[in-house]
Amino acid sequence: MPQIFRRSSNAVARLSILAVVLLVGAGLTLLWVLQRSGWYTDQRVAREQPIQFSHERHVGGNGIDCRYCHTSVEESSSAGIPPVKTCMNCHSEVFAQSQYLKPVRDAFESNRAIKWNRVHDLPDFVHFDHSIHVSKGVGCTTCHGQVDRMPLMWQEQSLQMEWCLNCHRNPDRYVRPRSAVFSVNYQAPPDQLELGARLVADYEIQKLTSCSTCHQ
Repeated sequence: MPQIFRRSSNAVARLSILAVVLLVGAGLTLLWVLQRSGWYTDQRVAREQPIQFSHERHVGGNGIDCRYCHTSVEESSSAGIPPVKTCMNCHSEVFAQSQYLKPVRDAFESNRAIKWNRVHDLPDFVHFDHSIHVSKGVGCTTCHGQVDRMPLMWQEQSLQMEWCLNCHRNPDRYVRPRSAVFSVNYQAPPDQLELGARLVADYEIQKLTSCSTCHQ
């Protein structure tokens, strides 16, 4: 009985299977890369705001402490968005007639809040508590980056679960003395791992990695 397929068909079949495997692998790799890119996470993408507030000017230039505006960061899960009155504490005198700040004055006079666009927007199924992290020695810049160098605010980290877990598994690499939590100039010392190990013990930091820690 004559052969239905040529001998070369075996080679074609093998090459076809290899091509499919390579294409699937390439597709999965592309998805993996995209899922971690700024295009997907919005990492380092400056967010448009109704008023282009500059942390660089207020924190870096004027030396305003984080807690002056984010008053609840030490006591609540939310750091808090400052009311317009906080802005007017200074701007009733400083640049009081600036057209750039007219929306702030209008909001204050009409007793309404400014609708800021959220920069660090975690999914609804993720619970994050600022006060716990602050009390355990996690600095503002660890998560939010060098805000004193941001003319416009952006998300410095990916905020993906693997990023959170990296810190939860290795807190000794990231914790700092509580006195330096709000310092934007803090630099980890050469003996960070040794210092971190002491702080982990002193602050009773647990390496919490169970799902229920964040997904409550």
